[in-house]
Amino acid sequence: MRKFQKVSLILCLSVLSAIGVGAENIGSILRNTKNQKAKFAIYAVRASDGKELYSYNAAEAMMPASNMKLITTAAAVHYLNADYVFRTEVGLWNGNLVVIGQGDPLFGDAQTDQNYNRRPGWIFDTIISALKQNKIQSISDIVVDASFFDNNRVHSAWPVEQLNQPYACEISGLNYNNNCIHVAAKKQNGRPLLEITPSTSYITLINQIRSVGSGGSAVGAYRNSRPNVMIVKGNLNKQTEFDVTIEKPSAFFAWLLKERLTQAGIEVRGNLLQQYVKKEPGIRTLHTFETPLSDVLGRCNKDSLGLAAESLVKTISAENTEGRINGEWPHGLKRVGRYLQSLGADPNLFNLDDGSGLSRNNRLTPRIIVSVLRDVYGSPNWKMFEASLSVGGEDGTTVKYFHDPPYKGNILGKTGYISGVRAFSGICKTPEGDILFSILTEKGGSSVRKAINDITEAIFDCRF
Repeated sequence: MRKFQKVSLILCLSVLSAIGVGAENIGSILRNTKNQKAKFAIYAVRASDGKELYSYNAAEAMMPASNMKLITTAAAVHYLNADYVFRTEVGLWNGNLVVIGQGDPLFGDAQTDQNYNRRPGWIFDTIISALKQNKIQSISDIVVDASFFDNNRVHSAWPVEQLNQPYACEISGLNYNNNCIHVAAKKQNGRPLLEITPSTSYITLINQIRSVGSGGSAVGAYRNSRPNVMIVKGNLNKQTEFDVTIEKPSAFFAWLLKERLTQAGIEVRGNLLQQYVKKEPGIRTLHTFETPLSDVLGRCNKDSLGLAAESLVKTISAENTEGRINGEWPHGLKRVGRYLQSLGADPNLFNLDDGSGLSRNNRLTPRIIVSVLRDVYGSPNWKMFEASLSVGGEDGTTVKYFHDPPYKGNILGKTGYISGVRAFSGICKTPEGDILFSILTEKGGSSVRKAINDITEAIFDCRF
């Protein structure tokens, strides 16, 4: 197999020698990669007409890691349309306060709120203001409707030991604050103290932190058999902060809402309930929160927000289900697969298991990823899609790469990483024209990331 790969590389370089130094440099980079066990698959084309500029193992199906998000977001634009808006409706029904979710992954997202200059907790302030304007001083139950998605909130292929990490948060028809809390561990009079944001009694933290006088801080929160009870342990020298996931996001929002209403002097006489109510007659809307698809694409691709990707898959499902209900992974991913096949992708060369790329069961080829990029590139939605990509040397997950001209600001894409897998796909905006590319790797160490960046710059330097 190794001999075959060497022969393929020689043939590839001989065919592409006319393209220029950039393409030739890729072969040198592959040969000089420190981790020789690393497996590479690369494909690059001229964006204007699809002319192949470089191909190496381009039809090899490999784990895409977060490059899966490019497929998910492109499919979302295809199925939902560019002007799609996520809505969360708050209303009154038979004396109850109802909140009807539509799977908005950015509902209460701190980064999005900061982009719009919205203060923390503004959602609760808006609801309280609407109630007071309607002279409502008490309500019966708080009813949340999360039925836009099914109740399968955790993907079966996600590593159990990582379910407390923000990138593996639960996925709900009603999300809030990335379905996480923020934990700050600090010292007060020499003793370890925990603070959580947003402040709530919904989650219980058991403090088992050990205070130390030297060295770094290593503190984490760990789940046990009791829902939303976590043990926080480790060594604390200086203040450290981190996010940790919560269980049952819709209940989390309902609990926070009750706490905020009570603080504002609005009595909640009844219970917190979750049930299907959106088709009930007589609901009087108080306020509708809206998030455009463009914002979700940006957080998904530029910042690699897993919740955004999984919500898009389930939204594709719900919007293509009678009654717009119970959006699910299998149905949504089946739709995404149909989209790939419509572009000519061989179903034997891809496998779709989740929307974010956290599952190690996903398989894509560089050729398929580039075909998706080309499809969006040739559509009226490219400008919006391009704006969702991380810009090398400037923002998102590539802010620390491609700082030198002419690469800075002209290499846009999506990074990817899970254990043993690193990827990067996107667009090079060169003086001669745009190049679409995809680089997937497996079995590589940390040195592979530099190789990927060097290959990307070599693709940028291709002359055609």
